[in-house]
Amino acid sequence: MRQVIWKRQEAKEKSVISQGMVNSLGISSRLASILQERNIKEDKIAPFLSPHLRYLAQPNKWPGVTEGAKLIVSLLNAGKKLVVWGDYDVDGITGVCVILQVLRHFGFDPLWHLPERVSEGYGLNEEMLETLSKQGAEVLLTVDCGITDFKAVEKARELGFTVIVSDHHLPQGNLPNAHVLCNPKLGECPCNELAGVGVAFFLMAEVNTLLAKELNIPKMDMREVLDLVAFGTLSDMVPLIEQNRILVKNGMLLLNEAKRLGFAALKSVARMNSKDPISTRQIVFALAPRINAAGRMAKASLAVELFMSNDIQKVKDIALRLDQYNEDRKQEEREMTKEAFEQAKAQENMPAIFVAQEDWNQGIVGIIASRLVEKYYKPAFVFCKDGDMWKASARSIDAINLHESLNVCSKHLENYGGHQMAAGVRLTEECYPLFQQDFCQYIEKEFGKEPLQEVVYYDGELNFFDAIDYSFKKEIASLQPFGISNKEPVFLSPVLRVMHANLYGFLKNHIRLTLLDESTQTTITVKMWGQAQYFPEDIVNRKLRVLYVLNLDIHSNLEEPIKIKHWKFLD
Repeated sequence: MRQVIWKRQEAKEKSVISQGMVNSLGISSRLASILQERNIKEDKIAPFLSPHLRYLAQPNKWPGVTEGAKLIVSLLNAGKKLVVWGDYDVDGITGVCVILQVLRHFGFDPLWHLPERVSEGYGLNEEMLETLSKQGAEVLLTVDCGITDFKAVEKARELGFTVIVSDHHLPQGNLPNAHVLCNPKLGECPCNELAGVGVAFFLMAEVNTLLAKELNIPKMDMREVLDLVAFGTLSDMVPLIEQNRILVKNGMLLLNEAKRLGFAALKSVARMNSKDPISTRQIVFALAPRINAAGRMAKASLAVELFMSNDIQKVKDIALRLDQYNEDRKQEEREMTKEAFEQAKAQENMPAIFVAQEDWNQGIVGIIASRLVEKYYKPAFVFCKDGDMWKASARSIDAINLHESLNVCSKHLENYGGHQMAAGVRLTEECYPLFQQDFCQYIEKEFGKEPLQEVVYYDGELNFFDAIDYSFKKEIASLQPFGISNKEPVFLSPVLRVMHANLYGFLKNHIRLTLLDESTQTTITVKMWGQAQYFPEDIVNRKLRVLYVLNLDIHSNLEEPIKIKHWKFLD
């Protein structure tokens, strides 16, 4: 098992939360310490702990949103036909659904299109734009794409489209020649890390206000689409702070209620009770993969139909199909992972991993890249053939900004785009070795030749007696939703002694440990799924320390109050 460095979380700036603030908020000093270490200032604590919708920024605070909304409304009222062009992942799918729901509220029935991953690829393509033009579309509104589609935007304008690009990805120096660009990366705004569906939400909030006024129709309650916004935001792995936190926290309330038939059906096929509360982890690892499976294994349009339909039987049927696609995806993923790991063995000493096979599924290569990063803790590229070109999904680690690294090597790439942690690239066969060489040279130059070590931060030491305190667990729960930039609090245990250990499961690959905290004489039993191979047979009576999180399930204090993340033996 790869070794990691343990470090105490420390605030970047020295600012103390006063005792008066602690008393007025009614929080413990321990929780105040966690908030302080996470650089949450006194004036931001209340909205962080209680992120009400009143804290959402107005649409005019976002680059291009007011201008884009006015243009959309004027064109709709002029009788122009609009087409919404999204991406085939959860972020793009939910963004399309938000736009459709708002516009349909006012009686408009826009066209919409999600490209097929294999035949069309990511973003806009000229052939489909011509088809949509022939179908009468005159206004093109993108969701979660478009900021790097220079040629396709020019083609759209040649075809007579008015183009509004709604995206959240990083631009590549130049900007597409759209009529309006709505992107939080293009100017000062309350949060430049919105997901694509978040941009769509603020754009449609302004469209909602303008259309209601001009058509004299009651506004749609924008809270009705917050389930979609939360789902897409969580799935796109953007930082869960500031505006994103407000959107997700409130959207989770709707997701828990599952009033939208599509979410109720999705929870059902994932073997969840439709009314049971769900965690961000369940959304990211259980529900979102079933939606992504539509774009990976079939057509992403199925997911739009799932979320927009009020036909119970249709929704059930689609959810079952998505569930089967997800099972097919997992089987293919297992086979691809095995092949990729075999190739990666020869690159263990390289600064990055590059694996390739012509017939790998384009919809799964991103998942394989993530698996490689987990194993080797270095950037990973997984290539497959796309016509006569090679196409890759890439993933990175916290220390290495993938988008900046690709900028340095862009002369070898036909096109690329993405974020700090994830990106896609496309190149010719001839450029493949040149790109690989330049990328590795850049990483060695910037970060050295020694492998980077993963650092795991913890929020302080917590003994087992305090870990089972119900009041403190409720305080930790108030920090949800957890995700990027708002990690679940991790605690360092005192010295522990293993009192009992036994293997279980059909393959005996799980282990159950009973651990004694000698400082408080508190005993806790934990289960370690799939971890038995990492523990020696003579484990009983050995001493260790662990990094752990609190199990926030309401019944966990009696059964399994903590979950162990990392451990180190002391003898």
